[in-house]
Amino acid sequence: MDSIYRSERGRDLIRTWCHDRLTAWPVPHERTALTANGARTHLVLAGSGPTTVVYVPGTNFNAAASLPMATSLVTAGCRVAIPDVPGQPGLSTAERALPDGTLSWYGTWLSETIEHLATAPVVVMGHSFGAAIALSADSPRIERLVLLSPGGLTKLRLPPALLAAAAAWFLRPTPKRSARLLRAMHAPGRRPREELVHWMTLVARHARSSADPGPAAPPPRSIPRLLLTGEHDVFLPPRRLAPVVRATLGTELRVMPDAGHLIVEEHTDRLATLVQTQA
Repeated sequence: MDSIYRSERGRDLIRTWCHDRLTAWPVPHERTALTANGARTHLVLAGSGPTTVVYVPGTNFNAAASLPMATSLVTAGCRVAIPDVPGQPGLSTAERALPDGTLSWYGTWLSETIEHLATAPVVVMGHSFGAAIALSADSPRIERLVLLSPGGLTKLRLPPALLAAAAAWFLRPTPKRSARLLRAMHAPGRRPREELVHWMTLVARHARSSADPGPAAPPPRSIPRLLLTGEHDVFLPPRRLAPVVRATLGTELRVMPDAGHLIVEEHTDRLATLVQTQA
């Protein structure tokens, strides 16, 4: 198996970080594992209420790295389920080259995951790569999609300053370089969480990048979709993403001021409220 981890020690360090963050999370929750589309999948479940939100993290993120978003959703009265995406650093399968690892494969994986955890309709919220996965899922239990800085629709914009920050982070990772990269993904003036700086440093030191799964292929079934991005998204600027969203999905892209690509770090309460008010 081609693991995403560079060594067993690196795998253990990353998994220990995840377990430690989840153990320290003050929100009551449970953790479980299931098999979806042949891949072992770790799940975190928290909260209660009439709305079940399945949150799918983006590249290099997972449940343990997404606890501020999870906390806001629980506080807003949602039942929340967060799977660690297979082939990404975290507590799910470490296989890097998943069978037919396209967005179609991930869509089926997410649909099977939803079938395991819910018997009623769910809202799926996805960020970046996680939004592309959500867009590719065809579970009949999905009643709404909330897609944040959605990938899978157009190529990412990679300006020189961002490329330089990413290269420095990847080739010689340090907390300072991780913070620099994360600042580039935030709106101007925002600072990344210290925990996230530590996490991204671990990822660069001990994990390999995953393969590009290609473009999203939305299923033919019509599902209500809300697409939202940050005004300062460096990867997917609104002026570039909006025409593609309109042409591909027939809907308008909403833009949140004072937000960058990491909108799920910057405006967790607003996003949680949006999920509830759109119900």
